[in-house]
Parts: sequence; C-alpha cells; structure tokens
Amino acid sequence: MNLFDVTPATMAAIIAMTVVTVGLRAFGYLVLARLPPTPFARAFLSHLPGCLFAAFLAPALASGGPTALAGGLAAAAAMIATRSLPLAMAAGVGTVWLLRLMGA
Repeated sequence: MNLFDVTPATMAAIIAMTVVTVGLRAFGYLVLARLPPTPFARAFLSHLPGCLFAAFLAPALASGGPTALAGGLAAAAAMIATRSLPLAMAAGVGTVWLLRLMGA
C-alpha cells in the first residue's frame, strides 16, 4: 500500500474532519465578530500571544545552548527597548544567525 491508496472510508473521514474543523473556526470568528468582548476576554486575549510565544520559545532556549540563549537575550533586549515584536524576533534570529555564521 502506498501513500495514494486511500480507501473511501479514510477519505470520507478526512473530509468530515476538515469540514468540522473549518466550520468550528468559522463559527468562532463569526461569533467573536458580532459580540463585543468583555473586559475579561479582552485582557485574556491580549496576554495569550505572549504566553504562546513563551511556550514555544522555552524548550528551544533550554536545549539550544549558549547561541540560543544569546538570541533570546537579544530578542528580550530589543523587545524592552522598542516594544516591537517583529524587531525583537529579528534581533533574536539575527543574533543566532550571526553567531552560527561565526562558528559558535
């Protein structure tokens, strides 16, 4: 059996999961677009991206060694100085790239 030998039942399950996933996401966007967020929901959503970013970043910093730590510190310094997420990300990635280019 190769990758393209998909049974009709498997294909039906994939299509059904796709429809349900897209439907739930669309429904969520429609509801949030029509209802004004409460102060609690607004505060929760304003902190959510930072929490997710930290959750993705922590394992990389813990296992990446000194190069990753330097990139993390550069990103943190740029974020404190500029309050710009794109600039902070560029500072972190650029630091790691330069250090690896130099052989660190």
